[in-house]
Amino acid sequence: MVTIAAQGLTVRLGRHAAVQHVDVTLEPGALVGVIGPNGAGKSTLIRALLGLVKPASGRITIDGQNVGRLDRQVIARAIAYLPQGQTLHWPLSVERLVALGRLPHLGPLSRLSAADDAAVEAAMARADVLHLKGRIATELSGGERARVLLARALAVGAPGLIADEPLAALDPGHQIDVMDLLRSEARGGALVVTVLHDLSMAARYCDRLLLMDGGALVADGAPMDVLTADALAKVYGVTARIERDGDVPLIVPTGRVS
Repeated sequence: MVTIAAQGLTVRLGRHAAVQHVDVTLEPGALVGVIGPNGAGKSTLIRALLGLVKPASGRITIDGQNVGRLDRQVIARAIAYLPQGQTLHWPLSVERLVALGRLPHLGPLSRLSAADDAAVEAAMARADVLHLKGRIATELSGGERARVLLARALAVGAPGLIADEPLAALDPGHQIDVMDLLRSEARGGALVVTVLHDLSMAARYCDRLLLMDGGALVADGAPMDVLTADALAKVYGVTARIERDGDVPLIVPTGRVS
């Protein structure tokens, strides 16, 4: 189990305040979606929570420990991270690429154990890429590559997972598969945080949404409490149909606010 907390978090990128005065606590057993328009500060927020960018002010803790004082390998074992838009430069096999997820558990010059091999195999199965294990990762389609990189994050076996736009480049079927997987990880007791642009997916799958705008956290709560017509108009500048198809919420932008 892992808990991440931020108090008064402000992050500056040059002169720009990319994240402003954010207070949030993220606890295990929940799928948390981070949403907001382009440039809202979503990716900067999650990178700050992982200690990858230094705050201008405020405090970030992982299980009560100041993230700035934690060893990078300790953080990597606690929280697997799937960044957006990764580029592969080396012609590794899929199996070897996914095995890189086990690095936080290995010492210098260590080899993979049978337990590591089993974790890699299980991660590939969960991400539906087991059939690709012998393929060269740089020769995969964008969607296949995205699922392989998710498998690498799952191979860490961490109690926390942060995924930045994991649905990019995926067809609708695999988008559903990935969201089912992320929700399953959360139901199993993990803390799962994901940046999303698809508001219907966010409403359908997430237990909690963090709505960012201009670097600020402007709403935090259950999906249908956050995704109101007023909020969508103010933050995204759009009108939208907000309804349910049975138990499935549907958020359909219909136009720009005039």
